[in-house]
Amino acid sequence: MSGFTFNFDGGYAAFFVFAVLIIAGAVLMISTSKVVHMVMSMAAVFLGVGGMYILLDAEFLALVQVLIYAGAISILMIFGIMMTNHRDAAAEAVKPLKETLAAVGALALFGLLFYAIRDADFTGMDGGRMVPEEDNTAAIGVMLFHNQVLPFEILSVLLTVAFIGAIVLAKKEAE
Repeated sequence: MSGFTFNFDGGYAAFFVFAVLIIAGAVLMISTSKVVHMVMSMAAVFLGVGGMYILLDAEFLALVQVLIYAGAISILMIFGIMMTNHRDAAAEAVKPLKETLAAVGALALFGLLFYAIRDADFTGMDGGRMVPEEDNTAAIGVMLFHNQVLPFEILSVLLTVAFIGAIVLAKKEAE
C-alpha cells in the first residue's frame, strides 16, 4: 500500500492563496448588501482566477482575465450601477424557504462536482502531466481564427446585440 506524500512548495502556496481569494470574494459577493461592494468582491474573484491561469501556464488567458474581466467588466458594472436606480438588497426580506432551497441546491451541486472530479481521469500526455504548447498565444489564435472562427463570430454578434439591447433598455428607463 503506497502512502500519500505531499510536498508543499511555492506552487501549492500560490494555489491556496488564489483559492482563498476566489472563495472569499465569492462569499463576500453573495453576503454583502451594498452593490458596489459586490462588484469589488467579484473583481477579487476575477483576479484570483487570473492567478490560477498563471499557475496553469496560460499566461495569455491570465492577461485577458485581468484586463477584460477584473478591469473592464468590473468598471462597466460600476458605471451601470451608478447610472441605474437600484433598490437596496438589504431592504428585501429573505424568506426561510428560499434560504433552505438555496442551501440544498448548493450542497447538491457540491456533491455532484465532488463526485465528478473524484471520478475524472486527469492523466495527460506526459506521465500524468499536461504538456503545454510552446507558444500559448499562437495556439489560441490558431484555434480561434482557423478552427473555431464561426462560433467566435457568432459570439461577437451576440455580444453586440446584447450591448445594444442594454442601451435601449437603459434609455427607456431614463425617459
